[in-house]
Amino acid sequence: MTEPRLWNDVDDYLTALLAPPDDAFSAALRDSDAAGLPHINVAPTHGKLLHLLAVIQGARRILEIGTLGGYSTIWLGRALPADGRLISLEYDSKHAEVARRNLARAGLDKITEVRVGAALDSLAKLADEQAENPAPFDLVFIDADKVNNPHYVEWAVRLTRPGSLIVLDNVVRGGAVTDATSDDPSIRGTRGALELFASHPKLDATAIQTVGVKGYDGFALARVLP
Repeated sequence: MTEPRLWNDVDDYLTALLAPPDDAFSAALRDSDAAGLPHINVAPTHGKLLHLLAVIQGARRILEIGTLGGYSTIWLGRALPADGRLISLEYDSKHAEVARRNLARAGLDKITEVRVGAALDSLAKLADEQAENPAPFDLVFIDADKVNNPHYVEWAVRLTRPGSLIVLDNVVRGGAVTDATSDDPSIRGTRGALELFASHPKLDATAIQTVGVKGYDGFALARVLP
């Protein structure tokens, strides 16, 4: 098996070539670190992938579940047109404050909104808002607590439209996702979400393993069907 050190070297090479940092990204990571936020933001190349998916999708409305310091939010927000909208849900008010500052510095504060609270409560409120003013999301990025992943997927289907994309992060868990007997709530939640991706009549999905600066993990991608 290839050594993790080589994974990191390859990631560094690809990042420098294809997803080099600019002032907004560097400042976002620096301020997140200074505020004591955990180092669990997406890797630069994964952020660039999210950006490209949103661009390819022609996304005008994006939902992110799990903001942290706003690093992935910047990648997604930069894919939106001037009249686009991104709503990001964050449980921790401290994280949300850092993210808002980072988004403002990146010039995205006019088209992004960070909502604080339990994501399941915020998602229910979004559904109520859509009932009054239908505006489905074109892309949903799920990167929050893994225990509730199946619920997040269900809400994502409800809040999107045919043709929308749903991206679920951290689905491999260092390979532990294969353990059907695991009592780890994060593993069980991730397996439940993947099984929902496989069985839901309105989803067509796949999953990809990844290695790099974030270790051994992966993501799942689903298209919402009519």
